Amino acid sequence: MKHLFKPEMLKMLIAVLTFLLVLKLLWFVVQVTWLTAEDIDQEEDKSSKSLYYRVKLTPNNTAAPQKVIKAPTKIEGSIKELTLLAIYNASDIAVVTVLYKNKSKVLGTGDKINGFTLEGAGKDFAMFSKNSKNYKVLLHKKGKSTSNKSSIRNVPMPSTKTPPKKDLGEVTNEGAAKIIDRSLLEHYANNMDDIYKNIGISEIKEGKDLKGFKVNFVKKDSPFAKLGIRRDDVIKSINGKEINSYNAAFGTYKNIKNIDNLSLVIIRGKEEMELEYEIN
Repeated sequence: MKHLFKPEMLKMLIAVLTFLLVLKLLWFVVQVTWLTAEDIDQEEDKSSKSLYYRVKLTPNNTAAPQKVIKAPTKIEGSIKELTLLAIYNASDIAVVTVLYKNKSKVLGTGDKINGFTLEGAGKDFAMFSKNSKNYKVLLHKKGKSTSNKSSIRNVPMPSTKTPPKKDLGEVTNEGAAKIIDRSLLEHYANNMDDIYKNIGISEIKEGKDLKGFKVNFVKKDSPFAKLGIRRDDVIKSINGKEINSYNAAFGTYKNIKNIDNLSLVIIRGKEEMELEYEIN
């Protein structure tokens, strides 16, 4: 049988391996005994940067505080700006005269002023509403201040300076026609309480239907007397519009300043008459 390796070559290989092993052991002993950790460890790489950054969470007190700009607040109208001067109250409509910004205004049920809606009126008060809230305004009495816990306290009075009184126009006769000065209509359109001082009226009904207004009195030498209206006359229509409701009467009254001619159909006794006027 032939050997694959010669015995001399095998012995030489074992000797070489043994020598390398001894050399490795000697090097390990030298490292443990004489070499320090500083010689073994690699030098720390100081060129690298940190992966985190410091964040300052507290505010900088030295910075100037920012001013907060508030949106302007819208001031809504106040019920205290209204002064109730006169009331005309009926079953289906209320008509009142109020003073607002030193100007008198005539309102009917449902009309608005300063954001408030007239809902109705009583003997000495008017009811207004705004944003689902109700407000009670008492009738102003001269020389007395009115107050109400739920609505108005210390009703503002108009300016103490009395404006010079303007001369009102007259009703004049020119032949068969009567001429009404327009300034007279404008005065009564803005001052309903002056109407009641010169003429008194009441409703005429047949059952539940309103048929017109009866004149109860006419002040002597007043513009209404000069129009030819007499006591016990019944006013049936104005400018062809039948006065069969308070809404119809008030609608005509509100537009009185815009008309150029005026005609009244009245019943005097048993006779129906038509009175015609020109507006100048």
